[in-house]
Amino acid sequence: MILTCSHISKAFGTNEILKDVSFHIEEREKAAVVGINGAGKSTLLKIIMKQMQADEGEAVFAKGTSIGYLAQHDAVTGSNTIYGELLTTRQEIIALEERLRSLEQEMKGLDGERLDAALETYNRLSTEFENKNGYAYRSEINGILKGLGFSEEEYSKSIDTLSGGQKTRVALGKLLLQKPDIIFLDEPTNHLDMNSIAWLEVYLQNYPGAVVIVAHDRYFLNRVVTKIIELDNGHASVFAGNYSAYAEKKAMLREAQMKAYLNQQQEIKHQEEVITKLRSFNREKSIKRAESRVKMLDKIERLEKPTEVASEMKIRLEPRITSGNDVLKVEGLSKAFGPLTLFSDLNFEVKRGEKVAIIGDNGTGKTTLLKILNSVCEPDAGSFSLGSKVHIGYYDQEHHVLHMEKTLFEEISDEYPTLTNTQIRNVLASFLFTGDDVFKRISDLSGGERGRVSLAKLMLSEANFLILDEPTNHLDITSKEILEHALNQYTGTVLYVSHDRYFINETASRILELTGNTLVNYIGNYDYYLEKKDELTRVYAPQASEKGAAGLFGNASSAAAENKESEEKRSWRQQKEEQARERKRKNDLKKTEDQIQALEQRDGELDELLAQPEVYSDAARCIELNKEKYEISQKLEELYELWETLM
Repeated sequence: MILTCSHISKAFGTNEILKDVSFHIEEREKAAVVGINGAGKSTLLKIIMKQMQADEGEAVFAKGTSIGYLAQHDAVTGSNTIYGELLTTRQEIIALEERLRSLEQEMKGLDGERLDAALETYNRLSTEFENKNGYAYRSEINGILKGLGFSEEEYSKSIDTLSGGQKTRVALGKLLLQKPDIIFLDEPTNHLDMNSIAWLEVYLQNYPGAVVIVAHDRYFLNRVVTKIIELDNGHASVFAGNYSAYAEKKAMLREAQMKAYLNQQQEIKHQEEVITKLRSFNREKSIKRAESRVKMLDKIERLEKPTEVASEMKIRLEPRITSGNDVLKVEGLSKAFGPLTLFSDLNFEVKRGEKVAIIGDNGTGKTTLLKILNSVCEPDAGSFSLGSKVHIGYYDQEHHVLHMEKTLFEEISDEYPTLTNTQIRNVLASFLFTGDDVFKRISDLSGGERGRVSLAKLMLSEANFLILDEPTNHLDITSKEILEHALNQYTGTVLYVSHDRYFINETASRILELTGNTLVNYIGNYDYYLEKKDELTRVYAPQASEKGAAGLFGNASSAAAENKESEEKRSWRQQKEEQARERKRKNDLKKTEDQIQALEQRDGELDELLAQPEVYSDAARCIELNKEKYEISQKLEELYELWETLM
């Protein structure tokens, strides 16, 4: 065991972020910490790294453990080059290499014992150099830089000239080269393109140490981790397996918890009804039975109602009018910036109802293509045309469609002046903006919050052709799943750019890969793209595929219909049997209650008789009536038990 977290709690004011969080990490284990935005994932990492003090509990590493940590916005600084910055992680090996080169020069002028001593030192240092992978450290640096998306031409770039994302990639490269026993990565895929993410997946799978990841990239988590630590309402739950296994188990667990809660509530209500009925009989034995059930009810450990899905963002995308079948036609489109050609002679069409994902490496021109289609910038050559009745809704990852100086309320009301104040508040509440949140300025919002405002405007647009640029950026996993569901239910057409492979897999019906200045078409989702990446997509004759489908599935369809019919018959029979059993139970219950009432009435009459002087003075009569009273008591005991069973 390399890390043990025991009973960690943390609150900010009255807001309890972490409550009694406990888990452990084994050597070489790959684990992920998941939860909605604000669940405390980054806070937990900071506490583990001693950058923040826990209110209670502690994180303890195994003795001698080396630790690496890359926070969300960590980046390198200084005037060093990219390659030079990564070389700083190999100073010990470089110094050793320089010492060996120096010894080689010295030995040329030595002989005798001095040469023997120098040779002994040289051999010892050579062995140490080899053990530290000294002969391969430059190729190792080269491999990591290329894996993280840097070309050899960029190696000599100064850190000062890099973007924030590039600086974070350099910081990640330095961390991987240091090879600590355990690495903590907070959103490591944020600044990587698809090829770099795929490279990092393989690297981490084979990493000799332990890895703990905070990420919203579900495809990445599926391929890398074998344990999920979920933070939900401050509490931690541990699940074995990757993200898909966790999601499945989580859904099953929540369903079981909700079922157990509802069953217990039903049982409690039922017991309360039984207690009320027993008390209404107003007999000593029935009252004692009622009291016994009250005590039993008090001892029940009440289950808490499982929390609803934490993120309540509600998005429903629906076009106001239906477009023509031909939505978009692009012909000969080209764009370059100076000597850099992004793409040339692009030709493609989009039909109504398609969900088309555009993928490709960073810098290939995906966002530029969407800007051209939205008339934000002009192409160098070529043209595009929209079909009949096409109404575009545009989601811009940089949120240029938002006005930074406006409040959320003004942003919606100015764009949709016919909406009432209540309607605007209801829309914003659907995207988690309530109360005074609606008066916040757009400029003061986080990236995720601006994304939700853009999605709100997109929903209100009622467009029939959505053009989306990285719509899942800054969204937590639950919000991504809500957006996926909304897009899959959407009856219009979608063209989007995304690096989120899980999102693409769930929503795309076609993929266009922008590579080598042109587009390659894949008719399928991301899994299909991976399968067919190295070959051209085959073109099928529609008539042949329809005949094939009819031939292949004709018999299966009839068999399925027969199965469905027999299932329906069985279901009908079971339903009738159940109804008959329920009728019998109710009849038996009514008979039992009538018998109890009659016996209790007779028992009361016996009490009155036994109180009469002419009766209690007659010994034989008293014995007879007390015998009957005893038999009634025994019979009532049986009837009470039967009644409780029937209830």
